[in-house]
Amino acid sequence: MPKANEEKDSAAQSANEIANDIAAAIAGRKLPPGTKLREEALARVYSVSRTKIRAALLLLSKDKLIDIVPDKGAFVSQPTEKDAREIFAARRIIEAAVVKEFVAKAQAKDYKALENHLKSERAALSVQDSKMRSQLLGDFHVLLAQIAGNQVLAEILAELVGRSSLITMLYQSDRDAVCSSDEHADFLAAAKAGKVDKAVSCMLSHLDHVEAALQFDTGAKDARKDLIAALLA
Repeated sequence: MPKANEEKDSAAQSANEIANDIAAAIAGRKLPPGTKLREEALARVYSVSRTKIRAALLLLSKDKLIDIVPDKGAFVSQPTEKDAREIFAARRIIEAAVVKEFVAKAQAKDYKALENHLKSERAALSVQDSKMRSQLLGDFHVLLAQIAGNQVLAEILAELVGRSSLITMLYQSDRDAVCSSDEHADFLAAAKAGKVDKAVSCMLSHLDHVEAALQFDTGAKDARKDLIAALLA
């Protein structure tokens, strides 16, 4: 029987692939913060052993996307207000550096790719696709870092953007996401014109606005989380 499981695993997704898939589901708001990630259920979904699921969950915990609680299991992270403030502070520092490198290195094809990305953002907004919208708004920032060419910064930023998605899920107000896409367009216009300082200012103002839209009075949210926990128990 163990041999059969090993053969099944070898033909299935790797732990990294499973972790990436779950991370995408978290960032896309398919798995709400606080959701318990049951090993046996995930093993059935991915048709792999629980050993491989544990490996995937360990990878997610290292990226702070989930919390593994001894004797209780794995849960989608629920960041605190302090976590949120620190993550946005880190993003400001990193993205200011990313913007400078981006403006220095971006070519016409890169701007074209970002303009196409903006069109995808608007399309998701027009059909009210919250999953796609959230993912695309975050991907814009990661794409900038990738174009800038600093792989380390791109990897760090990808993790921070994923964690930011969790934060906005818990604390974001009803502020229309169109504003974020508009601010992406304003930034891109400044960058394309070669105005480094203005591009940095646009990016920092954008992050300020996103953080300002967060509401940390969680009384009403707690009731919703309790209901989710009851439904998923």
